[in-house]
Amino acid sequence: MGGRVSAEASRAPSDADAVERARDGDHDAFRVLVERYQARLFRLALRVLRDEEQARDAVQDAFLKIYRSLGRFEGRSSFYTWAYRLVVNQCLDARRRDRSDRHVPYEEDQRPDSVAAGGSGLAGALPLPEDELERAELRGRLQGAIDGLPDEARRTFLLREVDGLSYAEIAAALEIPKGTVMSRLHYARRRLRAALQGAGADPSAEDAPAAEEIEGAKA
Repeated sequence: MGGRVSAEASRAPSDADAVERARDGDHDAFRVLVERYQARLFRLALRVLRDEEQARDAVQDAFLKIYRSLGRFEGRSSFYTWAYRLVVNQCLDARRRDRSDRHVPYEEDQRPDSVAAGGSGLAGALPLPEDELERAELRGRLQGAIDGLPDEARRTFLLREVDGLSYAEIAAALEIPKGTVMSRLHYARRRLRAALQGAGADPSAEDAPAAEEIEGAKA
């Protein structure tokens, strides 16, 4: 039985051969690539999205893009690296759409006075107007500092702090070494820390703006 498995494995095409045959219309060759990597790519998508249905959709959409783009695949990276990058991008798009869909418009019954009138007991927990103003000014300064980062540093920072990718995932998504990811993040954080200090804020304080507060920035 072991000999049969070895023989079957030896007949399995390499990624490069499967890609070449799939380009020529061999659907079975593309199925080999899907079956070879879909489980690994699903685990990647699930780690980013933390939702099985969304992860399956992201992988499926990525494989559709891969199939349609086989003619443009130049082989400068491995097939898996290429597929990994496409799945990461699909996951990021899904997360951004999800955040947009969850946006709740301001309603009249969300006003502080209506909350207090409803007897919920939460009125005392609402931020004071001057606190909100201070935080809004701080967020504005932080957003301005993020917008002022060089494009490469800004994109890397947002992938890490807003989208929650690991260093390895960012490196694969941007096609750069992990060390470059780390150096860009160090540079971006140093610039943002200086901007917060210039605004009179302590970057380590609990009331410093969190990543969620600047997630509307575009990478």
